Amino acid sequence: MSTTVSDSTIKGKYDEVAGKVKQVAGEAIGNHKLANEGTAQQLKGHAEQTWGTVKETVKEAAAEQKAEHPDPAHDIREKMTSTAQNVKEHIQHGLDPEGHPKP
Repeated sequence: MSTTVSDSTIKGKYDEVAGKVKQVAGEAIGNHKLANEGTAQQLKGHAEQTWGTVKETVKEAAAEQKAEHPDPAHDIREKMTSTAQNVKEHIQHGLDPEGHPKP
């Protein structure tokens, strides 16, 4: 698993903790509105953390995919330059030092 943590995960953890504090404080003083806001903020925090995990997982999977399957255009360019080199060498092999075709 990646050690990269998205901003969504960090913000989600903050909202989860802050919401829990509000919920507990609201329940302690009998303020249902504050307790409900805290619960809602916790839910938001959980959703943000889940979204962050999804983003992190997709980013990690994309990096793994890229590592497993390098750029196919690079392979094509390499094959083209190799072929051009082979053609050049073949032509040069068929010419004498003065550039005339060998008999």
